[in-house]
Amino acid sequence: MRSTSPSSLQKDKRMEVRPYKAAAIADRETVAEGADMRVLVLTLAKGQCIPWHYHNGISDHFVCLEGPMVVETRAPRAEYRMEPGGRCAVGPKIAHYVHGVDDGPCKFLIVQGVGVYDNVAVGG
Repeated sequence: MRSTSPSSLQKDKRMEVRPYKAAAIADRETVAEGADMRVLVLTLAKGQCIPWHYHNGISDHFVCLEGPMVVETRAPRAEYRMEPGGRCAVGPKIAHYVHGVDDGPCKFLIVQGVGVYDNVAVGG
């Protein structure tokens, strides 16, 4: 019988992520990760954003921790302005853009899944 260490178990349980260019932001912390979903806390400093993009098969669920913050979407066009505790979700194939109100700082928890993570850039 093969022995498996906890670190190798963790490696096998990570979400599949297709290559992409990650946004330059103040902080990115993984809270939890499984084979087809993950939970992150992302911190945006003043002037930073998560540029326009979409995911082919997964949804993003946002919870504002520090803000205010905005999640904008296209097709359907919407703007979700959130104070701490506010939530919204963006489904697959919906382009979205995340930033602080008036380009201010913000911090949010994001649950991503269920499926393979991809990040398809869209022109702003």
